[in-house]
Amino acid sequence: CAEFIRASLTFRSGLQEDTMDFTSLGVPAPLAAALAARGITEPTEIQREVIPAACAGESLIGEAPTGTGKTLAYLLPALMHIDPAVRAAQVLVLAPTHELAMQIAGVARELVQAAGLSVGVQALIGGANVQRQIDALKKKPALIVGSAPRIVELHRLRKLKLQEVRLCVLDEFDRLLGKQHSAEVRAVLHLLPRDRQMLLLSATAAAGAVQAAEELCTPRIIRAAAQETTCENYYHIVSFRDKIKAVQKLTRRLPIRRGLVFVGRSFDAAKAVEKLQYEGIRVAALLGGERRDQRRAALDAIRAGRAQLLISTDLAARGLDIEDVDCVVQVDLPEDVRTYRHRAGRTARAGKAGAVISLVDAKEVERLKTLAARMKLDVKQLD
Repeated sequence: CAEFIRASLTFRSGLQEDTMDFTSLGVPAPLAAALAARGITEPTEIQREVIPAACAGESLIGEAPTGTGKTLAYLLPALMHIDPAVRAAQVLVLAPTHELAMQIAGVARELVQAAGLSVGVQALIGGANVQRQIDALKKKPALIVGSAPRIVELHRLRKLKLQEVRLCVLDEFDRLLGKQHSAEVRAVLHLLPRDRQMLLLSATAAAGAVQAAEELCTPRIIRAAAQETTCENYYHIVSFRDKIKAVQKLTRRLPIRRGLVFVGRSFDAAKAVEKLQYEGIRVAALLGGERRDQRRAALDAIRAGRAQLLISTDLAARGLDIEDVDCVVQVDLPEDVRTYRHRAGRTARAGKAGAVISLVDAKEVERLKTLAARMKLDVKQLD
């Protein structure tokens, strides 16, 4: 099995796609050229379905596998929606984590700059200096990306006006409308015009999340089919106390250039980092209890190749685009199918190969097999 993983991690495949381009979807030439400069010339299925409908003013739920371009599926119509003559916030994007919000804002800024658009983009997240954000809002950015609590705070301070917002995007909407974030998100939506258009996207749109979305608007549901994947799934039986040692051995044994290691609790993550660093493995940590600058530094380290492994709680499971992750290791099993899919979606993106390895003790094997059966996954044992 190790040889099979070794072969799969060094394999890169290109899936054939339709020859449709972005201009045929109504995307203006400057934006299409900006995408082409990044090597993006053919829209994915979710982009082909969402972009024309969003440009036509429809409210939508978009469900598509991770790594299929959902961010561009809503950012392109969002930028096309903006009137540069209106000096006010016109599009609002909400995200469940600060890291995802900053990533979205970064992609939007790159597109705006590359396309030569006169559109201001501003990220508004908690933990950042609020006075700097207030100063930035004086420039009247048209596209706001942020976290719901900070949006509400700035509106309460009368520094952020939302009456011109006609498009609201909920990225990872199933999480935003879940118990942890629902009240905050609904508080933001209450501040927006009633005739707003809504785009709600996620890799997982369970019935409960769809029902919650339908309480906010009347969306049409678009579900993109799962693409042929080059991701292999494995499990390795190891005692609970030896799981971090198993991570070390896997890192030495396999050609992992960039890996994500998921643990269930921040305390376990901190211990894992300490042990792996002692063994000479380049590792960074993305933990909820750390300062925002520490979390940003961890993402920068894994993206730049200064770290080989990123140890994280499920902060990194959703939405974050870290290129060329060739292996995901689950030290703690996810609680449900949805979390497994989001974690697994960090690897084997855009047709590239990857592997998910779950470290399980003898008591966890059946639970893993139950999860795999629900997802119709073939999970092989790694010796």
